[in-house]
Amino acid sequence: MNAEAPTPVPLWRRLSAEFLGTGLLVAIVVGSGIMAERLSSSDVGLQLLENSLATALGLVALILVFQPVSGAHLNPVVTLADRALGAALRPSGILGYVLVQIAGAIGGAVLANFMFGVATTMSTKDRLDTGHLLGEVIATAGLVLVIFALVRTGRAALAAPVVAAWIGAAYWFTSSTSFANPAVTIGRMFSDTFGGIAPTSAPWFIGAQIIGGAVGVGLVLLFFPIRTVTSKG
Repeated sequence: MNAEAPTPVPLWRRLSAEFLGTGLLVAIVVGSGIMAERLSSSDVGLQLLENSLATALGLVALILVFQPVSGAHLNPVVTLADRALGAALRPSGILGYVLVQIAGAIGGAVLANFMFGVATTMSTKDRLDTGHLLGEVIATAGLVLVIFALVRTGRAALAAPVVAAWIGAAYWFTSSTSFANPAVTIGRMFSDTFGGIAPTSAPWFIGAQIIGGAVGVGLVLLFFPIRTVTSKG
């Protein structure tokens, strides 16, 4: 007896999951950054440790919650890479994903500011230099490779801890502290705190992330050209 095919998740539900998931991700990044500044005001290294740990733990939870609904992209680069690698998402769906991810990211930053009594103003934190941009290319390419290596080898269930591990590590080994996400980059412009980024730096970061996403897709096609189909016999 054949098992019934799973019921497709309606687009509105997937968009809602992407909006909320991306918003919570940015709230975690910005909020933990504010808390780190307040608890460890004299130690920037400890601030980064606190921020990266909270982000990695939060990512595990968010991916586990939203992966069955929307795939837990929470990132326009992941959405575009998914389409480039053969996903059946229509152009209207891709546009919807990207728009709600950006809207959710801005909302998440505003929410974090409000929780900590911080005014929502544009960030003045300049992060623009060649090393930061190279860091974003590497962080984003690695993120795409990690995600779709798991998907194409039938190990998507491991995405939550593995993606979180990559982002947590990339906080430390990239000079940019691994934004690796255009929506999150836009959201972080709206908080002049530890996790913020100046609007003059953000477009360059986003450009580097798009390049990194393209590099990541190329690496996936190089190492995993054929998607593995696991037998359930």
